[in-house]
Amino acid sequence: MHVDPARLPLRDVHLPPQPPWWPPAPGWWWLAAAVLLLVLAWAGWRAWRHARRRRWLRWFERESADGTLPQQLASMSALLRRAARRHHTGTELLEGEAWLRFLDGRDGMEFSVGAGRLLLDGGFRPELDPEAFAAARRLARVRFIDLMERGR
Repeated sequence: MHVDPARLPLRDVHLPPQPPWWPPAPGWWWLAAAVLLLVLAWAGWRAWRHARRRRWLRWFERESADGTLPQQLASMSALLRRAARRHHTGTELLEGEAWLRFLDGRDGMEFSVGAGRLLLDGGFRPELDPEAFAAARRLARVRFIDLMERGR
């Protein structure tokens, strides 16, 4: 028996259906978990740094809030020396212009030429100009946090 090929009931090739996009393959789950862990670790690290910074600011404010303006300035100077010791041992022993140049740091803060000069002898004066004190306080607060963050 001979069959004519043109008359055979052949069907076209059928491909299997595309795989569904959901649920993803296990590798995608592992990647998503790794990315989520990285994001959570980063957010936790940022929250920890922010809380630590707030704690240092509260410490600065608490320690330098009591007494007259010269006493407060002396307290700020003591806090800066403690932070400097944490940053680099031996720097708390610097005096005069060397101490102010250290406080200027790499950022060029205005201790040796600006409001920070009040730290040299302001703690020994009977009275201080409130505006000069406020400017020195702002500068000291910024440098205190900077030294604490760069510490060991």
